[in-house]
Amino acid sequence: MVAAMHVPLLFSCAGSNVKIPDDSIIPFEKLTRYLLVAKTRNDKSKYLAQAGFTPENPEALLEAIRFLTGSVEAEQERTSEYGTFYLVKGELIGVNGVKISVITIWLERKADGKCQFITLIPG
Repeated sequence: MVAAMHVPLLFSCAGSNVKIPDDSIIPFEKLTRYLLVAKTRNDKSKYLAQAGFTPENPEALLEAIRFLTGSVEAEQERTSEYGTFYLVKGELIGVNGVKISVITIWLERKADGKCQFITLIPG
């Protein structure tokens, strides 16, 4: 007899209300090596810099993303072989008080049920 594997539900769902969990995974390298670094293509660092997010304060961006996901519901976007993708749309409040509109993309991983930050795009 094989024991059933229990995968905890990380999203709290009530009808169409979906929240990204507080303990979701946000790889710090995604902030420090991608979002806050100037790129020739798909650069997001200049947009984030408008709100005072820079390579010198990646913790501030992390905190702003967590605040956004704690206060705004996620929308299911699609499902793939990797899991279910969600969008969280709203404003990040910058260290300088400037608000910028963003869309954050999240994946509820099929393999282990954990929720992971994928990327952020100007919204």
